[in-house]
Amino acid sequence: MSSPLLRAEGLSFGFEYELFNDVNLELFPKESIAILGVSGSGKSSLLHNLSTFLPPNGGKVTIDGQDIYNSDVTALRRSFVGIIFQFHYLFKSMSARENLNVTTLLSDTSVDERLLQTLQIQNVIDQHVTELSGGQQQRVSIARVLSKRPKLIFADEPTGNLDKATASLVMKTLIQYTHENDAGLFVVTHDEELAKMCNKIYRLEDKTITQLQ
Repeated sequence: MSSPLLRAEGLSFGFEYELFNDVNLELFPKESIAILGVSGSGKSSLLHNLSTFLPPNGGKVTIDGQDIYNSDVTALRRSFVGIIFQFHYLFKSMSARENLNVTTLLSDTSVDERLLQTLQIQNVIDQHVTELSGGQQQRVSIARVLSKRPKLIFADEPTGNLDKATASLVMKTLIQYTHENDAGLFVVTHDEELAKMCNKIYRLEDKTITQLQ
């Protein structure tokens, strides 16, 4: 059996008060995990703990065999890990394609034209970002992340601002990417229907994470 791309062991975290404790999970290649929970339950904090951006109060996070908070994670962030946010954070002074080109230049990859077609943005990719709808901008931001060919994708409410049909398209695209690239997907969502598209579903509630599927 292949090694996990991501492993959390005994994870705990909180600010003024504890959000969760004793979180344990593993994510393998071609696998997807969805985390459900009400607003304020700590879903996004857990994602940030796992994705190298926020050290936990206790426990251990391993990505590609590395204890991420006891090593240099610069290379992981540059090429191995991709993060999709609810808000797109595109360069507004550039076209959609130029936004993708920035990423491919830094990661020494190329834009996958098939991906643009799958996300249904091939006809607007050369337009200025400000000329695109919010849904189109979000899909461009997702294409930008996938264009660097990450092995581990973290997505924080990636479909929160999308209509139901587009949200389903985005999730199908992300899951298809994991299968084609031996990658893993960790997604935080409030949408139970989208969560059901993942291999594993967890609910974060009352400081505890419980596997539902």
